[in-house]
Amino acid sequence: MAKVRELLLAKPPAIVSIDPDEPVLAAIQLMADHGIGALLVMKDGGLAGIVSERDYARKVILLGRSSADTPVWQIMSAPVMTVSSDDTTQTCMLLMTERKFRHLPVVDAGRVIGMLSIGDLIKHALAEKQHEIDQLQRYIAS
Repeated sequence: MAKVRELLLAKPPAIVSIDPDEPVLAAIQLMADHGIGALLVMKDGGLAGIVSERDYARKVILLGRSSADTPVWQIMSAPVMTVSSDDTTQTCMLLMTERKFRHLPVVDAGRVIGMLSIGDLIKHALAEKQHEIDQLQRYIAS
């Protein structure tokens, strides 16, 4: 079973985050600019929460709030479930499935080192399965 660190190595090292006092509009713009569905909310170098497109839809749009006037801290999800780079991809998939979230920060020694999405995990699982299929086909053919 693969470890989280292996998946992080395949991703760009940049961590996209926002301050909790920034307006939600800035968070949505950052997500759009980076083609991502969630941002880490960081305060004084520490993980304060996470804000996603789902948070925006449910806590701003549906409630008729203003994206420009609502600070991120009012809609972010906190506390945040995290994993370490030593955790397995299976552990991540189980957490995300059971708790119904799509983004999982990776924290080692109290420091955020990356974030995984459900898409990252599915892509990895598909590649693992394809590798197994290829090996079985080679075995059968030999």
